[in-house]
Amino acid sequence: MKAMKIGVIGIMALGLTVALGQAGPKKILGVSIPSADHGWTAGIVFHANRAKVDLEKKYPNLTVIVKTAKDAAEQASQIQDLVTVNKIDALVILPQESGPLTNPVKVLHDKGLFVTVVDRGLTDPSAQDAYVAGNNVQFGRQSGQWVCQKQAGKAASIVIMRGIPTVIDNQRTDAFAAAIKKGCANVTILDKKYANWNRDDGFKVMQDYLTRFKTIDGVWTADDDVAVGAQRAIDQSNRKDIKWLLGGAGSKDYIKKVMDGDPMVSADVTYPPAMIYTAATLTAQNLLGVKKIAKSTIIPSVLITTKNAKLNYFPTSPY
Repeated sequence: MKAMKIGVIGIMALGLTVALGQAGPKKILGVSIPSADHGWTAGIVFHANRAKVDLEKKYPNLTVIVKTAKDAAEQASQIQDLVTVNKIDALVILPQESGPLTNPVKVLHDKGLFVTVVDRGLTDPSAQDAYVAGNNVQFGRQSGQWVCQKQAGKAASIVIMRGIPTVIDNQRTDAFAAAIKKGCANVTILDKKYANWNRDDGFKVMQDYLTRFKTIDGVWTADDDVAVGAQRAIDQSNRKDIKWLLGGAGSKDYIKKVMDGDPMVSADVTYPPAMIYTAATLTAQNLLGVKKIAKSTIIPSVLITTKNAKLNYFPTSPY
């Protein structure tokens, strides 16, 4: 009889847990993200809208509003409207740029808005309640360690293409440079210019490198979209000195290159755009009282080689 009572209580408690987030006043979650200006952000938009559909279906008292912005100024204006017009209860934001978005977000946060920042951290962490991102330090470190293994003690001259001026770009680049310094001091970094995570800019920066440097052994673009532009410039130049190109973020096109044995692309490093889905889900659950969100959620990066490429290849994904 005692066991039966405990069982009934357990069932009641389970029912209460399931009911959380499915009753009570309507809650509104705002999701502010960059527009799909390259492959990775196309993945972000895809997964943000997937989160909206799934979360609104699971939690009938939740409305998710997704806004995309072409630049930092438009995004700053949009998040203000989300608060004043849409009356959101919480914000999930992947900033276009760290610096220009920090103060607009902080103003809203200081007024009591719950804020989850995704990926591109703000320059002032006190402007956020939670942070969800890939492991950018690990991303850069793994890339640098792969270069050292690739060079196997041989001297080399390499070039770097950075993203846009953000906290995460600093983390990636600094970790990469530290790994090179520690693991293969005979590898020289010739230059590191911003290519803005953009194919056209990757093409232009690579053309500049090809003009200025007579010998380049390898290229780290830290991004697969930039790698597309860089590889196009290399192919057009007919240069034979460049032995390898390492991108990053795990696009299906570059993982396929690894699988197919592309002579210049034998590895990649993941940085999943599905992190926006994770961030929206965790923030919604926190907002509805289902589960408290952690202050920091870091998603590991994985080195992709021929050994695990098939496990990380999703041909139907937008990225």
